[in-house]
Amino acid sequence: MKELEILLDQYWVVKDDNKDLFYQVKDSIPQFKNFLSDKLGYGLVINQHLIKLEKIPGSAEPFMGIQAFTDRIEYVLLCQLLMFLEDRSRDEQFVLSEITEFIVGNPIGKEKIDWTLFSHRKHFIKVLRFAQELGLMQINDGDDQKFAQDDGAEVLYESTGLSRYLVRHFTADINDFTSVRDLENAEWGDLNADRGVIRRQRVYRKLLMEPVVYSQGADDVDYDYIKKQRGLIEADFLKYLEYPLHVHKNGALLLVPADKNIKDGFPNTKAICDITLLFCALIRRRLETKKLRLNGSGEIRLSRVAFDLLVTKLKQETGGNWSKEYREMTASTLSDHLLSYMEDFKMLAQVDDQREIEILPLAGKLTGSYPDQVAEKNGEK
Repeated sequence: MKELEILLDQYWVVKDDNKDLFYQVKDSIPQFKNFLSDKLGYGLVINQHLIKLEKIPGSAEPFMGIQAFTDRIEYVLLCQLLMFLEDRSRDEQFVLSEITEFIVGNPIGKEKIDWTLFSHRKHFIKVLRFAQELGLMQINDGDDQKFAQDDGAEVLYESTGLSRYLVRHFTADINDFTSVRDLENAEWGDLNADRGVIRRQRVYRKLLMEPVVYSQGADDVDYDYIKKQRGLIEADFLKYLEYPLHVHKNGALLLVPADKNIKDGFPNTKAICDITLLFCALIRRRLETKKLRLNGSGEIRLSRVAFDLLVTKLKQETGGNWSKEYREMTASTLSDHLLSYMEDFKMLAQVDDQREIEILPLAGKLTGSYPDQVAEKNGEK
């Protein structure tokens, strides 16, 4: 269902942005509402301004953070900005200095915000950009990029009133939480998380929101549920999303058909995605020639040095076809980019304080190669 995919792929659907889409999605909700509530345990926020699906993950993963953010302080600044916007009504105007003064006067955590520091101003500009892209606020006059060079720069903003719907609503007091696990289990309370509806909804969420769900061994109740209920799970996802389910010995995943344009999926049109597919093909060839070996869990373990050498070899063999950015990138920077990208898609993991790399089973699921004529043109075998 196209409308369900829209709710899953976008943070929310705002009426002011696309009135026709808003009503299209709203009218279609009865068709999949039971699937959302029964199988995923997801709620919907529906009002005159927006429709938002509360997408809660089955388990917290590093790749689920805000992709534009690179530092913890940016999350702190975002929380402070939301606190400021909480008291601003729809269409209410305010200036940048009001926000910066509020942030200094309402600190969160141990780090004190100092607007004389270029790094703090730069982090905040990133937060402001994120808030504008999501539609929490808009610029009426001025350029907030100037704030990076001058902490006295002024910009006139207008609140859209959407900020109050950004953060998920919790049924418990989060001030009592001490870990990520507390956040994950907040909606279940003291109920047994390994049985019944809780396990079912957690499994469906994992399959929907993670690139792959790996088996954690014989005692993994979630993977046991996937194996035993495979037919029912696949029937649900085929009915509502047309996603087939693949279940293997050590991992299960939903495959999104190529004709569905899902944001941040894999594979995609990014250059680093092409390099990842080529790297996975190189790993497969190394396995076939027994230069690499699988362990009992279906993984390949190698040192960071060995990984870097493989990346260098890949660049030598296929780099002539890459984009300029990656052709000119140093070997160490390229390795860092590839590591980060593949780790986000659970194709590898860094272990032993990042001294060793585990190539995970998903890396063997998809591979890529250039057409013969392209390879011959660039002198490749």
